[in-house]
Amino acid sequence: MSHDAILPPPATGLNRLTSFLPMAALFAAMVSVTTGASIAKTLFPLTGAQGTTALRLTTAAILLTLLLRPWRLRLTRADWGPLLAYGGAMACMNSLFYQSLQTIPVGVAIAVEFTGPLGLAMLSSRRWADFLWIGLAILGLTLLLPMERATAELDPGGIAYALGAGLFWALYIVTGKKVGTAHGTQVTAIGTLVAASLVLPVGLVKTGAATLFQPAILGSAVMVGALSSALPYTLEMFAMRRLPAPTFGTLTSAEPAVGALMAMLLLGEALSPAHWAAIAIIMTASIGATLTARRSAPPLLPE
Repeated sequence: MSHDAILPPPATGLNRLTSFLPMAALFAAMVSVTTGASIAKTLFPLTGAQGTTALRLTTAAILLTLLLRPWRLRLTRADWGPLLAYGGAMACMNSLFYQSLQTIPVGVAIAVEFTGPLGLAMLSSRRWADFLWIGLAILGLTLLLPMERATAELDPGGIAYALGAGLFWALYIVTGKKVGTAHGTQVTAIGTLVAASLVLPVGLVKTGAATLFQPAILGSAVMVGALSSALPYTLEMFAMRRLPAPTFGTLTSAEPAVGALMAMLLLGEALSPAHWAAIAIIMTASIGATLTARRSAPPLLPE
């Protein structure tokens, strides 16, 4: 009798729980990061977008450094070029995104920003369906952009900032994959430290140290840093290593809707039916691009 014959039947309930936990972790990460964005927006009257970006990245850098202990890495001079590009992309992505939040709702900003990863996904595939996803993304953006100034509901400048954030999000993914493959997940802390060193001087000049480092503001900043970076990063790492890349990308495409819901609950940001339709269309384009991307595309994380 073979050993297989005497093995007990698989624990179906345990298997279901094991497959459910990564999806639950990813959903919790989306709730966390969008909640952090909503809380960050409440700081704008006090610290502005630049000051809030500085506080978010500085506190996130401290938290991630304590969590990941990047000082254990042995880096050469040649390693710092890609790391600086990675940190620079992170700084620009966050700065432009927070600038967009000054004038447009959180869910809309996230949806527009998603055009960056969407465009990156298009570059990994050359199928006829890609034109459909590009067309859907353009349609979604068209619904968000005001056609007439007199009836404009969304600020074109805010949309432009969100598009810029999407561009640097794509660059962040490319550079992050490169440095992550070479050095592992600890480089996230180094990249965040680089990003914080770039935006903190701007925040100090725009806001002033006396305002930026008020104890009451620092408490909210730590919360934003934890919710926007440290906690979702940890949850996403758990999910990334257990979910197929297409599944991860498909589920992540729900983030604009999650962001819109959290902003509605925390900030009272109500979207019009047209805005919800535009978000849904952009999400559909993102899901479609993920599912039709080249199978030979590299994994999200190195093994």
